[in-house]
Amino acid sequence: MGLIKTVTEKPWERKGVIGGMRPEGAFDTESERVALVYFLVIASVVFSLFLVSYYIRMELPDWQPLSEPGQLWFNTGLLVLSSVFFQWARNIVVNEEKRNLYTAFFGAGVFAILFIVGQMVTWENLQAGGYYMTSNPANAFYYLMTGLHALHLLGGLWVWSKSSIRLLSGSEPKDIKLSVELCTLYWHFLLLVWLVLFGVLANT
Repeated sequence: MGLIKTVTEKPWERKGVIGGMRPEGAFDTESERVALVYFLVIASVVFSLFLVSYYIRMELPDWQPLSEPGQLWFNTGLLVLSSVFFQWARNIVVNEEKRNLYTAFFGAGVFAILFIVGQMVTWENLQAGGYYMTSNPANAFYYLMTGLHALHLLGGLWVWSKSSIRLLSGSEPKDIKLSVELCTLYWHFLLLVWLVLFGVLANT
């Protein structure tokens, strides 16, 4: 009877993990971190393609360079401060401390929001000066690339807001450590992207 039972047994109908082993991921790190790295790679490719298209489009005769808005220097400073505050928050949670965590983490988000507001003010000033998106290709590329960057920041602020709610609800630093680390990595990436975009726009 034991032999018959063994032969007729259907192992695929068993519930649970075979052999008492726990399921493991392909990478020895958090899935959220892996997903963010993949996203950053894709975002890098997208921004790179836009920059290549920008340089190719410049060669055509209808290209009229857009004068650099002075407001962008102030906006850049805001984004730098946001990234610095995120790094400060990361250092705090890595050391499992809580002092100044609220100031660092909330300050990072506030400076990021101010950066987006500053970008919107710049867009409004350009339109008030007659620099519309449809005026010439240079204007269109400016609005497209800065708008795409702002959208990425808004996505990061959504994650930041969720982590902020958890922090306000009394979560310990260790509970939001991963979120803070991922936000910091994401903001450093967006700062780097913005510095490249700003450098290209300012010199062309």
